Amino acid sequence: MAEDGLNPHRRDPIKSSGGSVAAHRRRQNAVAVGKERRESLVRAKRLCRVGPSCDDSDICIENDMIIDEEQSILEAQTLSAVEELKSAVSFQGKGAMQKLVGALREMRRLLSKSEFPPVEAAIKAGAIPLLVQCLSFGSPDEQLLEAAWCLTNIAAGKPEETKALLPALPLLIAHLGEKSSVPVAEQCAWALGNVAGEGEELRSVLLCQGALPPLARMMLPNKGSTVRTAAWALSNLIKVLNVITMNNLCMCLSLLAYDAIEKLETCIPSTIRVIGAYCTYSTLVIKAPVDLGPDHKAATELIKVDGVLDAILRHLRKADEELATEVAWVVVYLSALSNVATSMLVKSDALQLLVHRLASSNSLQLLIPVLRSLGNVIAGDSHTIVAVLLPGCEITDNVIEVLVKCLKSEHRVLKKEAAWVLSNIAAGSIEHKQLIYSSEAAPLLLRLLSTAPFDIRKEVAYVLGNLCVAPTEGDGKPNLISEHLVSLVGRGCLPGFIDLVRSADTEAARLGLQFMELVLRGMPNGEGPKLVEREDGIDAMERFQFHENEDLRNLANALVDRYFGEDYGLDE
Repeated sequence: MAEDGLNPHRRDPIKSSGGSVAAHRRRQNAVAVGKERRESLVRAKRLCRVGPSCDDSDICIENDMIIDEEQSILEAQTLSAVEELKSAVSFQGKGAMQKLVGALREMRRLLSKSEFPPVEAAIKAGAIPLLVQCLSFGSPDEQLLEAAWCLTNIAAGKPEETKALLPALPLLIAHLGEKSSVPVAEQCAWALGNVAGEGEELRSVLLCQGALPPLARMMLPNKGSTVRTAAWALSNLIKVLNVITMNNLCMCLSLLAYDAIEKLETCIPSTIRVIGAYCTYSTLVIKAPVDLGPDHKAATELIKVDGVLDAILRHLRKADEELATEVAWVVVYLSALSNVATSMLVKSDALQLLVHRLASSNSLQLLIPVLRSLGNVIAGDSHTIVAVLLPGCEITDNVIEVLVKCLKSEHRVLKKEAAWVLSNIAAGSIEHKQLIYSSEAAPLLLRLLSTAPFDIRKEVAYVLGNLCVAPTEGDGKPNLISEHLVSLVGRGCLPGFIDLVRSADTEAARLGLQFMELVLRGMPNGEGPKLVEREDGIDAMERFQFHENEDLRNLANALVDRYFGEDYGLDE
């Protein structure tokens, strides 16, 4: 377990036995990156076409994007530009600086004007050592900015092209310091964000070379594109992107398949970030296929940098939606990967600020990370539900209201995330269960259970199931909340759970069987078996008679034998 290891004892409400894996799933799902966006955005990188924002005292770079040219012509021009840069670097005569800056500007133009820049041609021609040389300290800002811009777009290339920037990383990090001009520091942060977006190996290199503290300090100002760029780079730096190999791909499919659909349908512009740290519930026993869990240390280190927490809160409170979106993604990873960060966020005003943003914004780009952050905080720290989300308090009522808003949204990802957050609240005290049960969320959840896509229905089922059981100690059968169970079954939820039993998803099937056990055991006057039989529940359970999953097979067979054995129906 990590030093500030995540709480493994969350959400154990409706099962009869089994371990708790909420923390592992919360960390493990931070890995799910490749499926988060369309193919054109699969790498968390950004091509720089327009330079950093600037004022009168800074260097202002014009937008000189040109229409795409034939790739062969572009590559030939790139080779020529690299040769010109070599000549300019070695030139010592009059006008040497203007010659060098001109050569860098031409290289930058070629690397910026195509959707698929000629990065490979530039690298093969020897551009990177020249660009590294141009980053030397004491060089004019214009030279530094052009060189860093070229490296930014090279870093946005293919994995092997990004790795070619290793010699440049120390200088890019060094130029993040206070002695650098704001545009130069921002452009270097952009380049490092692209490098961090490539994967775990390069991210580890950046962390070892000390990239995190200076990037964190760039978040401290009140506003500006520099803060946005720094926040984006930091979210790339502390997240996790493991490459799932063919050897473990099949083992991971059950964790990824149902998230992929709505992530692909969630079309967000270039500000999109990984919808990381997706947490499900410890109601199930999940055997981790591989150790995909991230190292929490980077997230913990970030939240401990002086002024970072205050800056995060300030940006969430006052910033425009674009900056707030970038900062919210930082909060997503902090709350997913570090208990230290989660605890600090809970003790601050973060919860109230997240709720306010959810209530006041209609921007999907902002709502997704804010909702995910809220869910991570609630799922990751049991103190939050017990001590902060007190029934009858304004913050608790506001949380339920914004979650209802998300359930009503047309965006499926918001519905799914809202159901996930509600299920964690529903796994709390009886008072929390009653709060959800008596709110507008209950009828919305019942409707979604029968009409929503499968992945949303599964999340909704967790909420409804958790509303029907009281907290228990140990691994025994949970105590029923009969009022909730009878009401929800009477309002038609049983067929939805039986549909989950029939699904190919073992997690959903287990959840459906667990709810059927509640119905069979808990409905008054022995009505449970009749209700299950009426909805063809016996047939759904019998499909597990010879199922390969031993837990599901034993659970289903035990229910059939106990409630539909030889004596079933004799009383009639």
